[in-house]
Amino acid sequence: MTTSLPRGTDLTDRAAAVLAEAAAARATVVLSGHVQPDADALGSTLALAEGLRRRGARVLATFPDPFTLPASLAWLPGTEGLVPSSAVPASPDVFVSLDAASPGRLGELAGLLDGAATSVVVDHHASNPGFGDVRVVDPAAPATVVLVTDLLDGLGVTLDERLATCLYAGLTADTGSFRFGNTRPDTHDLAARLLAAGIDHAAISQRLFDTAPFGWLGLLSVVAGRAVLEPEVGAGLVWTWSSTAEAAEHGLPGEQLEALVDVVRSTQEADVACVLKGQDDGSWSVSLRSRGATDVARVAMALGGGGHRAAAGCTSHDDRVTTMARIRQELCTLSASGLPPRPGAVPDGR
Repeated sequence: MTTSLPRGTDLTDRAAAVLAEAAAARATVVLSGHVQPDADALGSTLALAEGLRRRGARVLATFPDPFTLPASLAWLPGTEGLVPSSAVPASPDVFVSLDAASPGRLGELAGLLDGAATSVVVDHHASNPGFGDVRVVDPAAPATVVLVTDLLDGLGVTLDERLATCLYAGLTADTGSFRFGNTRPDTHDLAARLLAAGIDHAAISQRLFDTAPFGWLGLLSVVAGRAVLEPEVGAGLVWTWSSTAEAAEHGLPGEQLEALVDVVRSTQEADVACVLKGQDDGSWSVSLRSRGATDVARVAMALGGGGHRAAAGCTSHDDRVTTMARIRQELCTLSASGLPPRPGAVPDGR
C-alpha cells in the first residue's frame, strides 16, 4: 500500500498549491466523491468546490451514476449546483477525487484520473492503494472533510456557515456523532471551530440521523427479524439482508438500506455485523462493521472492496448464499491467522 504523507506536511501544501494555481488560472476543476456518496464524500466535494469557486476556479462538482441523492443529504448547501457525470469534460485541467478508497469507487469517472492534466486524490481510507498524481491520504484522519478543511485553509478560504455545514455533516457522520474510536482531541477542536462558524449542529444531526419515512419502521422490522447470529464464525458474526426491491415495497428509496448496518452492529454477541443489500442489477452491496476485534477491511479487500478496520464494504456479483460463504471463510481465515491490525488502521471509523 502506498500511503502519502499525512496532513500538516509538505504534501498537503503541494495539493493546496496545485489547487491555488488552478484557481488563479481560472482552470477547469472537476470534483467527485465516490459512488452513492455519503455525508463525508458529499460534504467534502461541496465544501472544496465552493472554496475553489471563491478563489476563481471554473468548478464542476459531480458524483458517479446513479445520479440521485437521498433526502438525508439533498439539503446540503451546494447540491443544487451538482451536475451529472455526463456533463463533465473528459480532460479537465484538474480532477479531484474525494473519499474514494480506490479508482473503482469512482465508477465511470475513474477515467478522469488519467484524462485530467493533474489528478488530486484526497482520502482517509486505510485500504487506499495509492493512485492519482497528487495524494493527500491520511488513514488516521477521522473523515475526508478533515483533510478538505486543511486544503481550504491552505487556499486561504474563510470557513463560513455554508462551508462549515458541509464539513460538519461529514465529520459527525464518519465519527458516529463522535462515538467512534477515530475521534481524537483535534476532532473536537475542528467541531468547535465549525460550531463557531454559526452552524445549526442540532438540525444537521436531526436530518442525518433522526429523520426517516414511516416505512422505515416496517422495513427495519422485517430485516431485523431475519437476522442470523453465528457466534462460531470468527469473533462472532451477525448478518441479515434486504434489497432495493424490498425497500420499494415499503415506499423507500434504495439508499435507505445504508442505515441498516448501524442497527445490526449493536449486537453484543457478535464482533462483526454484515448487511447484504441487493441491487437492481442483481449484485449485492456488502456493508461490514466491527466492534473492535476484527479488521473488516481485510475481509472487504479479499472480496475486492476496502475501507477501515471497523467499517468496510464491497460489491459481490455472486448470489446471496455464495457471498455469505465467502465472507464466513474470510472471517474464519482472519481469525485463525491472528494477524495484527494493518499499519495505518484506526480503531474505528467508516
